[in-house]
Parts: sequence; structure tokens; C-alpha cells
Amino acid sequence: MEQENTLTKLKNYARKLKQNLFVLYLSYNDNRVPWYAKLVAICVVAYAFSPIDLIPDFIPVLGYLDDIIIVPLGISLALKLIPAYIIEENREKAEKIRKNGKPKNWFVAVLFILIWILLTFWVGKLLYGIFY
Repeated sequence: MEQENTLTKLKNYARKLKQNLFVLYLSYNDNRVPWYAKLVAICVVAYAFSPIDLIPDFIPVLGYLDDIIIVPLGISLALKLIPAYIIEENREKAEKIRKNGKPKNWFVAVLFILIWILLTFWVGKLLYGIFY
């Protein structure tokens, strides 16, 4: 029971942080944001908007790590690197984008597909070398 309650709290915290993705999406295009903050924001937004996860959700426990831990940590870091006044300016714009639907990042999706294909090929080659 206690573990389920902790998991629920963690999911709720992650959901609140994910609402800031649209703020990051707008902020990395702002010239007033430092380059290092833009780099973190671009990486977080690209990964979060990708239709494919690095760790697929069907893998027990590990599949949800990116949704519950990795993405929220990236969002938190990016928000700390961006000046507060820029974040506030972009919150209103972000609300409009959120209502219209989440954009997809197909470049990152293709990248993850290629990673999985290469990983599968490598494991297959390794297993073939062991058994044949």
C-alpha cells in the first residue's frame, strides 16, 4: 500500500513537471536563453516529444523509468538554467500550444529506431557467434 502511494506521488510530480515541456519548447527558441540552457532544453523536449521511448513501455518497470524519472529530471534541470522571467513569459504561450496538442519529433523517433535495430543486430551477431 505504501509503495503504491509513493508511486502515485511520483507519477503526479512527473505529470506536473511535464506541463512545463511546452515552456521549454518555447524557451529554447528565445535568444535571451544561454546556450547551455538551450542545449539541455532541446535534448529534453526532443526526447519527450519523440513518439518512441529509449526504453519501451512494455518492458516491466524499466519502461516507465524515462516517464517517471529521466524526463522530469531533465525538465527540472532545464527550468533551473533558464531565467525565471523568460519562463513566466512563455507560460501563457505554452498553454495555447498544449491545448492544440503535443508536437511530435520524428527525427528522434527515427534515431531511437536505428539504435534498437543496431542493438538487435549486434546481439544477434553475438548470439550467432556463440551458438554457431
